[in-house]
Amino acid sequence: MTSPTTAPRRPRTARPKLDAVAAAAVELAREALEDVTEPGQVGEHLRVEATGERLVTHVFECTMPGYRGWSWVVVLARASRAKAATVAETALLPGEDAILAPAWEPWSERLKPEDVGADDLLPYREQDERLEQGYEATGDEDEDRVALWELGLGRPRVLSQEGRGEAAERWQAGEFGPRQTSSRGRKGTVPASCTSCGFLMKLSGSLRSEFGVCTNEWSPADGRVVHLGYGCGAHSETGQDDGEPEIPRGAGVIVDELDVEVVDDEKAAADATAPAGGTAAERSQAEDAVQAGGSHAESSSAPADVALVEPVAEPAPADAEPAAEPEQASQEQAPTEHPALSFDIPEADSPED
Repeated sequence: MTSPTTAPRRPRTARPKLDAVAAAAVELAREALEDVTEPGQVGEHLRVEATGERLVTHVFECTMPGYRGWSWVVVLARASRAKAATVAETALLPGEDAILAPAWEPWSERLKPEDVGADDLLPYREQDERLEQGYEATGDEDEDRVALWELGLGRPRVLSQEGRGEAAERWQAGEFGPRQTSSRGRKGTVPASCTSCGFLMKLSGSLRSEFGVCTNEWSPADGRVVHLGYGCGAHSETGQDDGEPEIPRGAGVIVDELDVEVVDDEKAAADATAPAGGTAAERSQAEDAVQAGGSHAESSSAPADVALVEPVAEPAPADAEPAAEPEQASQEQAPTEHPALSFDIPEADSPED
């Protein structure tokens, strides 16, 4: 069985007694304050406190502008067996409702990015966790030229991993960070992101996989760094028709329905009477008829789309009447005018045509 433990006793400290001589020396304390302050800055006497053996503190009101809740204090001390008190210390101390200045911070932590203008010059920071040592020259002229110019490393310091991470987090949480996409057109969504936009120019380096620069003057992000998940109504493919694309017409195909083709009577007769599988003599006669008809068509000025075919007259019997005069025969054999044509077909120049 263990014996009960008791907490150690704390030594009692006796409260100091208020020294009567020092407490009564109010005017001595006021005069001490008037020697270190401007006229009108010391107000009424508020209280007196015992801070030690034969040591008291007089508290006065502070009337200085801008020091609400502050108080003037004067510490008086009396030596052993002395009949008068002396001034030990004066000070200005804040109270419970005093207005206090914010805790001191170095300029690097107190200054914010929005406080710096384009013409403000920041001091040099030798130890910056956002930067790291750049390329160091090796002494080889060719190798240094490649690294400094072709690779773009001609800088004393470059971004460190921490610097790139801070930039990526700041841009992603900014105004042009990723947005939700939706094909339904809901509020706060976009149909497509910057990943598929033709106006996006990607950054170089390791940040190109997440960020780029917008080059569309109609976009609110023009000239800004945007996340690839960002999107707006100025997307290069916005408004594209989802239907079937229209088949373009051929540039060299022209349909002309106004051309008229005139076929000679002999050519039509030869085509009509020639057998499909005739002898060589018959095929030769048909070819001669076709050539004769072609020469007649070339001499004609009429268009060549409509074919006018006229029936061929049958040969007259031996006991028939003699043929009519040439003028009468030409009038009788002249082809009738086609009702659809508004021009006259010229006659042949000779019987052979």
